[in-house]
Amino acid sequence: MHSPTLAGGQLQGIVPQFTVPDVVRTAEYYREVWGFRIVGYWKDPPVFAIVERDGIELFFNQATPGTMPRTGRAPEGYDIYIRVTGLDSLAAGLAQRGARILEGPIAREYGMRELVVRDCNDLIIALGEDWPTGR
Repeated sequence: MHSPTLAGGQLQGIVPQFTVPDVVRTAEYYREVWGFRIVGYWKDPPVFAIVERDGIELFFNQATPGTMPRTGRAPEGYDIYIRVTGLDSLAAGLAQRGARILEGPIAREYGMRELVVRDCNDLIIALGEDWPTGR
């Protein structure tokens, strides 16, 4: 089935953008713990950073000093959900690098295996891998 486009345009991807207390600390955390590459920082001192891994980019904005916006995350909700393959390998690597794993890998009733991690800014990240029910 072909999806309609707006004015001939096409959506190509999505990049989560988070406001954090320290963009350098955050980018370095994602490099050291998650294996992301730091694409760059903007301004001096940095107020914005981009990290990338496996074609996935994350953007980080510097929070206004003394303030930190609420995430708007529902209880038991996630700030970001990343579909993956090789969940067990990713889980082992994250655990070895000191990631704060909250849950998993665990099979869910809706056909996914998930790993839930809390990052250095208390963002909740879920990694999900297809897992047919009945396994």
